[in-house]
Amino acid sequence: MKKIIVSACLLGDKCKYDGHSNYVPLVKQLREKFDIIPICPEVNGGMSTPRTPSEIQGDRVVNQKGKDVTKYFDKGVQYVLGAVKYFDVQIAVLKEKSPSCGVNKIYDGSFNGKLIDGQGWLTRELTKLGVKVYSEDQIEELLNEN
Repeated sequence: MKKIIVSACLLGDKCKYDGHSNYVPLVKQLREKFDIIPICPEVNGGMSTPRTPSEIQGDRVVNQKGKDVTKYFDKGVQYVLGAVKYFDVQIAVLKEKSPSCGVNKIYDGSFNGKLIDGQGWLTRELTKLGVKVYSEDQIEELLNEN
């Protein structure tokens, strides 16, 4: 069975910045076709749960209090990339709008709730490696393709 990485919050882990999850029931069907490796790059990078929300501002990630948290995001990305390379992962299902995992949309960095076209910190790096990245809104598409 192919191994895929999936945002842990989509699987029900309470690792979202506010201490909740983003559970999506459709992920259960992924388990029938794939071996799932749960990841949370923010937690893997050393951030706590709960934590102050963060957004991408240019070439760095800043939390809502103005603190530069890029080093945590970088560390989390390196952790996940290590797993991707070790397990030869070619597919990821990640949380849309997340500063780490956003696939097509992220917040604009103003903390005003405005979405823009863009990718999260991890998604950018996975794409460079050739990993096919899906959002939680595209799980059905992934299931139909595999």
